[in-house]
Amino acid sequence: MINSSESAQSPIIERETTHTPQRTFRSFFIGRPLSTADAPHQTIGKAVGLAVFASDALSSTAYATQEILGVIAAAGTVAYGYLFPISIAIITLLAIVTISYEQTIHAYPGGGGAYIVARDNLGELPAQTAGAALLTDYILTVSVSVSSGVAQIVSAYPNLFEYRVWIAVAAVLLIMLINLRGVKESGTAFAIPTYFFVVIMVLTVGYGMYRFFAGSLGAVIDPPHFEAHNIISVITPFILLHAFANGTTALTGVEAISNGITAFKEPRSRNAGITLVWMSVILGSLFLGLSFLTGKVQAVFSEEETVISQLARTIFDGRGLLYYMLISGTTVILIMAANTAFADFPRLGALHAGDGFLPRQLTYRGSRLVYSRGIMTLAVIASFLIIIFQASVTRLIPLYAIGVFLSFTLSQAGMARRWWKIGHLKPGEEIVEPGSVLKFEKGWKTRMVINGFGSLCTAVVMVVFAVTKFREGAWVVLILTPVLVTIFFSIHHHYKKVANNLSLDNFGAIPPHKNRHRIIMPVSGVHQGTLAALRYARMLSDDVTVVHVAVEPAEAEKVRKKWEMWGDGVRMVMLNSPYRLFLEPMLEYITEISSRRQPGETLTIIVPEFISDNRITAALHTNTADLLRSQLKRHEGIVIINVPYHLRGK
Repeated sequence: MINSSESAQSPIIERETTHTPQRTFRSFFIGRPLSTADAPHQTIGKAVGLAVFASDALSSTAYATQEILGVIAAAGTVAYGYLFPISIAIITLLAIVTISYEQTIHAYPGGGGAYIVARDNLGELPAQTAGAALLTDYILTVSVSVSSGVAQIVSAYPNLFEYRVWIAVAAVLLIMLINLRGVKESGTAFAIPTYFFVVIMVLTVGYGMYRFFAGSLGAVIDPPHFEAHNIISVITPFILLHAFANGTTALTGVEAISNGITAFKEPRSRNAGITLVWMSVILGSLFLGLSFLTGKVQAVFSEEETVISQLARTIFDGRGLLYYMLISGTTVILIMAANTAFADFPRLGALHAGDGFLPRQLTYRGSRLVYSRGIMTLAVIASFLIIIFQASVTRLIPLYAIGVFLSFTLSQAGMARRWWKIGHLKPGEEIVEPGSVLKFEKGWKTRMVINGFGSLCTAVVMVVFAVTKFREGAWVVLILTPVLVTIFFSIHHHYKKVANNLSLDNFGAIPPHKNRHRIIMPVSGVHQGTLAALRYARMLSDDVTVVHVAVEPAEAEKVRKKWEMWGDGVRMVMLNSPYRLFLEPMLEYITEISSRRQPGETLTIIVPEFISDNRITAALHTNTADLLRSQLKRHEGIVIINVPYHLRGK
């Protein structure tokens, strides 16, 4: 083995490059390239962070109450008595999840949320399961939210129904383009619509509460027709659990901030934690208010008119300006909910890739300091789902939310395990883990109980979701998640195999230089490019063999005569190919020579290639050099050198 302390230190020279990327047509869409030094200036504050990471969670207030009502509405007016208590139970779960993730934010300031918590405390399999569940959920978030927003547009303009799929795909590509411009710019672009939705929703709930306590809030006028398929005579605990599970869609997106801590300005953990609390307070208040008012105005579950629409026209006495402002804001926030996924999917994908469970390309930050390949991957997969399911929210929604509750469960179980480890440390003792540092803290038992109870609650919700939505399509996610985990571990196994092959551990001393250098140079003809490659080959070794595959006898004779004139005595092997094949005879000859190599002998293949002056004329030539290289690089122990010869226009 090499002893680094005894070996001579290799000279290392550092230089600063002065090259800056040129402005291109691409720059017009996503902005000028940013330097790595600009990264601290691309972080966001709490106000913009709320717009970037909370749009998914806040948008769920538009349909969470309706999802509860959809389960219990068949019980008649009795259902309204259960609506608000179920909502309180969901808000209690929201508080538990928020406390858990607030602790996660401070414990793991590097971001990663459920994935990092599970990795450090539960092991690789739970971590990859959490990651697969979240990545799947983010893809479905984009598909569902955009399809839902487009459905609102199509409801207003029925003539656009046949174009709904392409409108949805165009919306996904637009959000992708905005996110490629960078976190700061995308956050600024989405801040105004997000806050518009929050303000108009607060106004609606506040005015509705005022009218209720003033005694002027009546019931919904001309409610849409509702016909129950099965009348519920008694509301059983299972029905209540089903309704509770449906309503917990309001919690989707709560984990987003813990995954994207690195996007916040310093102090990151503090800013992210405050933003999480803001989001949960706004979400909880709006959801409770909407559920309370829905019961009082006796809104009806209907596919024809949403509960939000019924509430708005009841509170504002018709379809006036404020009604249309609320509906417009709801439509925009539903589409914008996809932005949360675009903010988190690339970061989570980069963490997986950094650990070797996804392609390393996902760790690449583009010209605007965002994980551009992750952003584009999300857009492509989500668009594919929208096309497959024809932008149908009804067909997509059963796939939704299971993944996020699986990640909730694993995250809180991981945090409970973390508190248990902390409780068994001595004061002053610490353990350094990949994602955090463990130190003894007082009150660890209380926190462990909170996280453990939260994990149990979210696990129950996940199971109820899986059972009640199984036939509607939830089985797809239950199968997809293990498949993704298997793929992750297959990728990881490949990277470990490559790392072991390339490792310098136990490598020993650098082997001495080879004494013998043998060169084979395939040629298709004799011209200036061939002779340029021959000159280079003879600079490396005197043992040079030129090989020509004779496809047509007449052409082969011309090559023979030219080589006798210009070959300068270098031997040429003519391979006769009666079936007019080029690659196969050449590869067979090289393989034969390679198998007869002597100890200490290096076999080098020099491939002459002429380069055309532009891409259009290059298409007129058969690029056999690329074909030959692509085949030769699969052969072990062979060095391949390309010698280009540039054509000059006359």
